[in-house]
Amino acid sequence: MNRKLQDDNLDFLFKAVLALENTQECYDFFEDLCTIQELKAISQRLVVAKMLSEKCVYTDIVNATGASTATISRVNRSLQYGCDGYDRIFERIREQEKNEQL
Repeated sequence: MNRKLQDDNLDFLFKAVLALENTQECYDFFEDLCTIQELKAISQRLVVAKMLSEKCVYTDIVNATGASTATISRVNRSLQYGCDGYDRIFERIREQEKNEQL
């Protein structure tokens, strides 16, 4: 993480997120923490990142998510030059889904 962003407040937020135990707790916590628009924006970025990582083209992503091309470009920059956070999460989700099928 960019050291300029790191502070006690973000550390506390991340500890809180890591303390959540299931999807319902996530819904409850994030509904209390964020506005509906903030949640929709965050979840949209995640879906955009997933689609980009699956090599979808911008027009398909716009049609599927309603995201602007500016948002898609910003997410794409994170995928290309960021901290690999999206890739790490996508890999873990694939592993979880694979284990659930066994």
